[in-house]
Amino acid sequence: MAAVFRGKTALVTGASRGIGAAVARRLARDGADLVLNYRKEGGASEKGALELKAELESLGRSVSLVRADISKKDDVRAMMAAVAEGAGRLDFLVLNAARAPFKPFHRLFERELRQLVETNYLGNIFCIQQALPMLEASGGRVVFVSSLGSRFYNPSYPLGSMKAAMESVVRDCAEEFASRGVGFNAVCGGLVRTDSYKVLRRLWEGLDAVPEEMFVEPEEIADVVSFLCSPGSRGLRGQTIVVDRGLGNSLFGRIGGR
Repeated sequence: MAAVFRGKTALVTGASRGIGAAVARRLARDGADLVLNYRKEGGASEKGALELKAELESLGRSVSLVRADISKKDDVRAMMAAVAEGAGRLDFLVLNAARAPFKPFHRLFERELRQLVETNYLGNIFCIQQALPMLEASGGRVVFVSSLGSRFYNPSYPLGSMKAAMESVVRDCAEEFASRGVGFNAVCGGLVRTDSYKVLRRLWEGLDAVPEEMFVEPEEIADVVSFLCSPGSRGLRGQTIVVDRGLGNSLFGRIGGR
């Protein structure tokens, strides 16, 4: 087991399952202590976070849980205060949390539009703003988890527009905060069999025609997140790395059997 991140602390938002949990596991194996964010007390979110905490602690890592709805600035402020008080530092901020309905834009209610923007855009910016003092002190890294919806049309997937917006934020912040020693990059994941994929496959005609080898494992995205947190990524600034096993190179040939 490598320990390249020993003594460092990572905060992963939306860490209780899927890609977030895979990222937390990878960073823990690399030696980092973890702060796991989940949104809601009770139910699957908290249960998953508790189970993951026990798993990572068995690796000898220090792990804490912080409940926060990132769409609420006060929650984010309290979360970062808890990180500062508990860990005393923050080296890596992984922006993975996302929340959105699967509906076409013309059918979105106002409350759904607000949720879309407040969680997936404003919430991530709140996290960046509140984490900056600790990240500046450590020369830390921010990694945003995006998806192919940022560049290709997916039916009933308004989240893609927010992912695209955040990729732009990553680019802009990379330039704005480079002089302060804080790095910003993103990982754009391809088709991953998370909970959201179960819904997406019912809405995207022809998705079942995608060959098995084109599907990405959460661990493959986690590998790239780890790389972007490492010194080996020092030459990257404001970049979005696509991890899709080449699906985007021949998207129209993969969908619908053409």
